[in-house]
Amino acid sequence: MSTTHLLYLHGFRSSPQSAKARQMAARVARDYPAVHWWCPQLPPSPAEAAALIAQGTADWDSRRMAVVGSSLGGFYATWLAEQRGCRAVVLNPAVDPARDLAGYIGEQSAWHNPAEHFFFQPQYIGELRALEVGLLSHPEHFFALMAKGDEVLDWREMTARYPGTRLKLLEGGDHALSDFEVHMQEVLDFLDLETM
Repeated sequence: MSTTHLLYLHGFRSSPQSAKARQMAARVARDYPAVHWWCPQLPPSPAEAAALIAQGTADWDSRRMAVVGSSLGGFYATWLAEQRGCRAVVLNPAVDPARDLAGYIGEQSAWHNPAEHFFFQPQYIGELRALEVGLLSHPEHFFALMAKGDEVLDWREMTARYPGTRLKLLEGGDHALSDFEVHMQEVLDFLDLETM
């Protein structure tokens, strides 16, 4: 069954204004107008983010929905795909954000609007731990796009987290996947989006 509902989840300090989110939104609107697109601004609290995601997709048919997540959004996408059994694309996904973000407790600025600040609370680490999932129950539902050149996350750790998935490992690249547009068609093909 083709995908009728698509969720995009941005990363830490990011927003729906990220280059990848905007590129995908434009492409889906142009080529797949029948698809319902949702890219929410995620709150800093992982528990609140998970609640927002769960509520916003509650009435979506699990067989006809899919999720794309970048970095921390990839961690959330993995959690959602395991909950719902839907397809997921993870882009340089965060594997252990509870560990990695422990050093970011305190005031942070938003990547796309440096004037906007939020506070990353100590209790958010426990909230991230609560969203961790074990081995993937349906690795075939996942497409992982990762860059060896990621300056934030270790590609070895990322690939080890997604065994048995469809995996595309880029030789260079960066954390932002600046050349995402080159790979977008492959992502869209995997998502099997509904055409008119």
